[in-house]
Amino acid sequence: GVLIVSLRSTALTAEEEALLRHPCVAGVLFYARNFLNRQQLCKLVGDIREVRSDLLLMVDQEGGRVQRFKKDFTLLPPPSTYARYYNRDPGAALGLVRDSGWLMAQELLACGVDMSLAPVLDLDLGLTDNVGDRAMGSDPDTVARLACAWVEGAREAGMHAVAKHFPGHGSVNQDSHKTLPRDDRTLEEISSRDMVPFKAAIQQGGVKAVMPAHIVFSAVDDQPAGFSKVWLKDVLRRELGFDGIVISDSLTMKAVATGSYSDRAQKALSASCDLLLLTNPDG
Repeated sequence: GVLIVSLRSTALTAEEEALLRHPCVAGVLFYARNFLNRQQLCKLVGDIREVRSDLLLMVDQEGGRVQRFKKDFTLLPPPSTYARYYNRDPGAALGLVRDSGWLMAQELLACGVDMSLAPVLDLDLGLTDNVGDRAMGSDPDTVARLACAWVEGAREAGMHAVAKHFPGHGSVNQDSHKTLPRDDRTLEEISSRDMVPFKAAIQQGGVKAVMPAHIVFSAVDDQPAGFSKVWLKDVLRRELGFDGIVISDSLTMKAVATGSYSDRAQKALSASCDLLLLTNPDG
């Protein structure tokens, strides 16, 4: 299967059980609406595993404003906090980030959740709230060091990281949840700045998956990065040597809302995406 789907509420319905049995389905992305507390989550995970034991279960557990599971879980700080701390005490900040990655992974794995769609490796250049405090700062080298520490901590706990949103969402002033942003810089400019954290995290070896951005980088390709063979095959896989899985960002987002869902899925798959998020954040 290739589809990552979402559920309506805190317990499986008969209709959803049938959906999860479909051979096209590969996993489930949880939202806050699927969560009441740790006990309920563990039961939901168990019920899903009874239907299909091979499904990949994932959640956005970045910390700060993007942390879907809060009650009974450690409230992780916004990633921007790490950057401010790093500027004062780099060594202590790297230790804290490593511990945060480990703790996040440990708590999810204890409930049977396989993966967090994190960390965000975008640069916070003050252009879009879609990035903002979700980023580990604005300096590429700082973000790279902090991200590698976070990835290392998660890996120590037994969880691979998902680097997003390749090749970087920080240099556009539009939100891809609402429209299709456009970035007109050259590949060289993007590579020497936005891609620095991605290169570092991939070389480190703890990144199992990469999520591309729904952004058109017009000097490189006329397709959004998630539909682009240039970005995913030529740059990500050949140049950066990434051999893990590519997970599309949600195909329900306004940025890619042209054509049918099957058209969007076909574009993403032909570009080199391995898993497709076909989820509904609103229920």
